Amino acid sequence: MACHLLKWCFFMQDTYGREIELRYFRDIDKREVDFVITEDSKPIYFIECKKSGQKINRPLYYLKTRFPDARAVQVVLEKDIDLVSKDDIRVCSAHIFLAEFV
Repeated sequence: MACHLLKWCFFMQDTYGREIELRYFRDIDKREVDFVITEDSKPIYFIECKKSGQKINRPLYYLKTRFPDARAVQVVLEKDIDLVSKDDIRVCSAHIFLAEFV
């Protein structure tokens, strides 16, 4: 997942000149999200990776409420899952999610 997202960030930087970075989030309350994609130092995408399960990760929910304009997705290894929660957090299979990136 990390390599694929980093490749996409480099592609966006090199091809379109966008100021995109791949980061990790963890705060002093030990809330953490696996990946945060920022543009111009503002979060545009929160990505949490899980082996299975459709229950939304609490730190992902926390960040989505703090940054409502950023997209949030929980990626799972289970096949053919693609749904959006009432809080606008997407739960998606890895193969579907990664197909959307270069």
